[in-house]
Amino acid sequence: MKKIIQLIVFILFLTFTSTVAQKTGKASFYSSKLQGRHTSDGGKYHPDSLTCAHLTYPFGTLLKVRNPKNDKEVIVKVTDRGPHTRNRLIDLSYSAAKQLDIVRNGIATVEITKLDYYPILLSLIPIPRVLLSVQDIYEVTDLINSKYR
Repeated sequence: MKKIIQLIVFILFLTFTSTVAQKTGKASFYSSKLQGRHTSDGGKYHPDSLTCAHLTYPFGTLLKVRNPKNDKEVIVKVTDRGPHTRNRLIDLSYSAAKQLDIVRNGIATVEITKLDYYPILLSLIPIPRVLLSVQDIYEVTDLINSKYR
């Protein structure tokens, strides 16, 4: 029981901690014509992936990108270098731009936060609800002991 409580506390700690190095700047998104082209990390660009290009973050870094105008946010993975246009902070995949609702305008001001963890939805973590009597525990213990004798 103590281990389960420690695990839950650890998961809560990971869920609510992140680096607060937030940056604000302009975001644009990749043209769908680039589908299948190689990205700087060696992969291929897919418009339906939640990826981005950034000049300085290492490949594989997770970034939370938020549109302050509508409070929508998305988590993207850095897979490419860019943007190579002045006054732009990040290039998003088409899918990420769509989730932030910036496709119509093409460019939007966004807030970027580097995540130092993989976000965990606590509702997806199964927490076992087990009601065992003392007799059940003895039976399971006997079963295990008999199997390994």
